[in-house]
Amino acid sequence: MSIQQKLTGTGVAIVTPFTASGDFDWPALENLINFWIDNKIEYLVVAGTTGESATLTREEEQILFDFVKEKAAGRIGLVAGIGGNDTKETVHALSTMKLDGYDAILSVSPYYNKPRQEGIYQHYKAVNDAAPLPVIMYNVPGRTGMNVTAETTLRIAHDCKNIIATKEASGNFDQINQIIKHKPADFMVISGDDGITLPMIALGAKGVISVVANAYPKEFSEMVRLCLAGKFADALPIHLKYIEIINSMFSEGSPSGVKQYLKEMGLCSTNCRLPVVPVSEKHAAYIRELMTAAQ
Repeated sequence: MSIQQKLTGTGVAIVTPFTASGDFDWPALENLINFWIDNKIEYLVVAGTTGESATLTREEEQILFDFVKEKAAGRIGLVAGIGGNDTKETVHALSTMKLDGYDAILSVSPYYNKPRQEGIYQHYKAVNDAAPLPVIMYNVPGRTGMNVTAETTLRIAHDCKNIIATKEASGNFDQINQIIKHKPADFMVISGDDGITLPMIALGAKGVISVVANAYPKEFSEMVRLCLAGKFADALPIHLKYIEIINSMFSEGSPSGVKQYLKEMGLCSTNCRLPVVPVSEKHAAYIRELMTAAQ
């Protein structure tokens, strides 16, 4: 199976469960891994934004990579989140971390520094040269503070052959149109926004790296498969069903929103690492209402 085939469909940007003291909650994570696999998602993305990578050390990321690989036991595709705003440090991590058993790397564009487009290009060129696995670049300007433009994405796609996909979360459909129209044939566009996955697949995206699929893996991944099969009329009711649920997962911060859903399902606590905190009780009550309505 090609890497493009492995990354087609639904990847889950998995949460990292914590205990009240901030340590890893290994039993919860093992149960979640089995939950996601049993509900037929295509791959797991470990230590991404939803996994609270901003508050994980590289040593902790390595421990997570090893644990997920062991518990997944070859049953599902695996993607390692390795990115940063220090190109030298990111290249060092890519060059030294043990990634056997993983299929690809997700690497976010540099955040906080707000480099110009040439800096973003040079960063990804360095990532391309250092990465031991195929790379999915990740554009999420709402978090990084700097958009990776269509022009820069296409330049990277054409010049950096180890970068095989972009997780595109700009929400800008003109930009998405330009990337899909002008990209190399084997370069994948992956939705980074659950709420617009259906129209993105209609344009040519190959799936999603999802937050909502943490809690609703079976139905959301089925919606994605229907879209990929061109059955948009069948997929639309599922898409519409989850609009408010998706919005609720972000309105008081992520991953605190999705962790509240997982707590209600008995799968994970709401513990996060500061500065992220659980949702308010008012919002938790609203989430319970949405869950009841979605049954």
